[in-house]
Amino acid sequence: MRRVLILGGTGWLGHRIAAAAVAEGAEVACLARGESGDVPVGARLIAADRREPGAYEGVGGEWDEVVEVSYSPDLVEPALKALGPRTAHWTLVSTISVYATADEPNADESATLVEPTDPSAYADAKVLAERASTLHVGDRLLIARAGLIVGPGDPSDRFGYWPARLSRGGAVLAPNPAGRYVQVIDVDDLATWIERAGRQGVVGPIHAVGESHTMSEYFKAAREVSDFEGELVTLEDDALLAEGVQYWAGPRSLPLWPPADATGFAQRSNAAFRAAGGSLRPLAETVARSLADERERGVDRQRRAGLEASEEAETLADVAR
Repeated sequence: MRRVLILGGTGWLGHRIAAAAVAEGAEVACLARGESGDVPVGARLIAADRREPGAYEGVGGEWDEVVEVSYSPDLVEPALKALGPRTAHWTLVSTISVYATADEPNADESATLVEPTDPSAYADAKVLAERASTLHVGDRLLIARAGLIVGPGDPSDRFGYWPARLSRGGAVLAPNPAGRYVQVIDVDDLATWIERAGRQGVVGPIHAVGESHTMSEYFKAAREVSDFEGELVTLEDDALLAEGVQYWAGPRSLPLWPPADATGFAQRSNAAFRAAGGSLRPLAETVARSLADERERGVDRQRRAGLEASEEAETLADVAR
């Protein structure tokens, strides 16, 4: 029986990868503290703190596949040393944020990477993780450079902000979508592909990203799924920034709104992903899945990204004067 080890497996993406491997009949173990949730039914939890000495002592035998979802150097390097020599195929979940620039539409995996100078910075740490993984497992390594991962359970609150907000109706503040793009990958499409790619021995760096859509197309899908009949009040960047509204994510932001000079960030090539068997559901389906999840969690809940209702109302009032 194929043996698969997920370094994690209780969090969002790791849990879904583990579930996909179980569904394919593998013997699945998840090495984690077990504080983020339960492992999928059919998987086994190896409870350990990876920062503690002896964390890998309970991980016996040879492995057909190890999936690493962390990027912290103090987690990545010890795992590679302990498990790399006895693992047939290794998958590192990386990110499209590893690139030095985001101004080239349709750039592929050969684009120049960030030169890491700060291991605590996200992109730098991911590049260091890629280098360490390449050093230890070489031609057995798949580097899945994931795009923005979205769908049910999304802890970032970005993608679901718009269908959730539109479902509440009324006037909705939005950036001018002209020249902006949205490129995401549904968490279950990503998990399914990572499991299959590991089973098939796919190696090398690959953009695990969805199709690139204009922001207008995304808003259209969100409007239709949420039955929105109100007004979308669009403002230019300088007006939004003057109101203290932030790009992309976090408090007082308009999620998925990138700076104008990041024209290539949401237009990465996914040709290698498609060639490696990657499949993608329609954008509208992912929007619908996200809205159902938003409604289950509460469309008025405290969020990690987006404008609070009072902030949006205040901004709309300011620009109306």
